[in-house]
Amino acid sequence: MGTVKPYSTKTKGRLYEVWYTKPDGTRGHDRGFKLKRDAEAHLATVEVSKLRGAYVDRADARATIAQLGAEWVDRHRAKVTESSFHSVESAWRVHVLPRWGDYPVGAITKRDVQIWLTELGERRSHTTVGRARDLLAGIFDDAIEDNRVTKNPSRGITIKKKPIPDEVFLTHSQVEALASTSIHPTIVRFLAYTGLRWGEATALRVRNVDLARRRVNIREAVAEVNYRQILGGVKTHERRTIAYPDFLDAEVAAACEGKAPDDRLWPAEDGTFLRGGHAYEGWFAGAVRRCMKVDPDFRRVTPHDLRHTAASLAISAGANVKVVQRMLGHKSAKVTLDTYAALFPDDLDNVTDALSRQRAEHL
Repeated sequence: MGTVKPYSTKTKGRLYEVWYTKPDGTRGHDRGFKLKRDAEAHLATVEVSKLRGAYVDRADARATIAQLGAEWVDRHRAKVTESSFHSVESAWRVHVLPRWGDYPVGAITKRDVQIWLTELGERRSHTTVGRARDLLAGIFDDAIEDNRVTKNPSRGITIKKKPIPDEVFLTHSQVEALASTSIHPTIVRFLAYTGLRWGEATALRVRNVDLARRRVNIREAVAEVNYRQILGGVKTHERRTIAYPDFLDAEVAAACEGKAPDDRLWPAEDGTFLRGGHAYEGWFAGAVRRCMKVDPDFRRVTPHDLRHTAASLAISAGANVKVVQRMLGHKSAKVTLDTYAALFPDDLDNVTDALSRQRAEHL
């Protein structure tokens, strides 16, 4: 057991200090208690925390988020792609460090974090808020492992849900019109019928394509970071094999013809990765404008909208949620349902009809 001792100061008079043995065998010393019973209560708390394996040294809890966060960000760099790290580093530099940098890790409460995230959500996107929350939570996870704190105030906090965007789904005829009008018709059709992300499609190599089986292995993706194109691997759940329909056989074969296994299927003219352009400029946007002039029902789309179109066309063809999840490389079927639930057929009538048939057979 520890001990409680009085001591005197010139300014505050009689105070109390607590002495005890830390789990590592060294002496612990906390002081500044005005009342003896407060010191005794603190000593009891220390002894209980030692028995539970939850002891936190008050000196360790004074380490600041700036110190611990910088170390966490440096370690995190080796775990993610360069494009992902750019997003994390930006969240740290712009949001987390300015708000929490000077705070001791042991002085932040869950309520503090909740208020911060709510305020941040009023001016920033759902993705940005979630990234900032997860970054702070990662810092606290390390602090818990180092016995600086016992709880993570960033865990278990929900943030305002991301609004479901007004997705644009093209019809088969609109896809063909867009492809026919563009200077890269094959990649337009390929995106619209496979659901690949733009960066995944433009990173494809000849060796990723199995022409006989109509299969494509997704292993790499191109990301644009500060206007630089960076090639990297895809996340684990995004590593997948997708199929393409037979009416694309000739075009995919032509894209592979005469190329080495490591050559890209659709490179830019200068040999770099092909760019889709912005929403209002570039070859893709030009093709969209030409379609909108001819078809009043044709809505403005981006290359990413072809991914939504692929999901819509697959669902209308009878694909179930697990197939669509695998095709798109979603982490879970929940992500697929959250995005495309309205497109899946309502099977309630089928269920009630089946129940009626079963009841009739057994009565």
